[in-house]
Amino acid sequence: MNTKLLISPQLLTSLLAEKSSNTVIIDTRSSEDYAISHIPQAINIRDFFTYLLENSYSAGLEKLQEYFAKIISRAGISGAEWLIVYEDTLNKGYGQSCRAAFLLKYLGCAQVSILHGGYRAWLRAGLPITDEVPLRESSIFRLHPKADMIVTTAEMLEAIDNSAIIKLDVRDSEEWLGLSSSPYAPDFCPRKGRIPNAVWLEWHRMMNCESQIPTFRSPDEILEICQSVGITSESIVYVYCFKGSRAANTLIALEEAGISARNYFGSWNEWSRDFSLPIDNRVM
Repeated sequence: MNTKLLISPQLLTSLLAEKSSNTVIIDTRSSEDYAISHIPQAINIRDFFTYLLENSYSAGLEKLQEYFAKIISRAGISGAEWLIVYEDTLNKGYGQSCRAAFLLKYLGCAQVSILHGGYRAWLRAGLPITDEVPLRESSIFRLHPKADMIVTTAEMLEAIDNSAIIKLDVRDSEEWLGLSSSPYAPDFCPRKGRIPNAVWLEWHRMMNCESQIPTFRSPDEILEICQSVGITSESIVYVYCFKGSRAANTLIALEEAGISARNYFGSWNEWSRDFSLPIDNRVM
């Protein structure tokens, strides 16, 4: 089955109407927002956004895999379903639905889509909402990790002086400039700065954020933006942010534009905490 990466509220509501549809909707918002209202039949899994990878070497990745295998199993997901994830709006949640989609695909789920425009697009379309929590029986989720989706710290370190690999920083401007170590607080991490030889494209640029309901820009627009920092459809791209979330959002945009890229999932949260790793902390 060729599953669309981005789906509209209209397509999702038609799927909900199909009794034979093997579809699971995952709400990545806070439990408080979910309790107020959500898409009918949606389950709430906030951990896809909040989980921090301790390190992107084998031990850290194995711990991540075990952690989410338990959560996904408890949610009654086997991995054979069409999984559709959403957040409130694509430019406000630091890419949380895209991070969820990335993790689900990395863990081995074949059919994963993102609600384009998020919950705000669903509400704007006048579609039904509920505060009822669906009951689901637990299942057994079997891991099939796709290692080639994630860039490890060792691979990023090796790529620093390799001009053939573009190190794409998509964090907010304060982080790129070295004024803040994270989107949470300026000194959340011990060091501020950038991975050496990285180029910068703020993640917001891939979306039409001036719109009332932000969505991803057209493939042609994304290609033009990428070309401004030397990225083409032939480029090898390693993307990073703070914890792989905004990077996952950017990966969606790149994929829509036909650009292949990988996610340094540990990102700045990991890199800045290892003092053996070089940083560029010059004032920009």
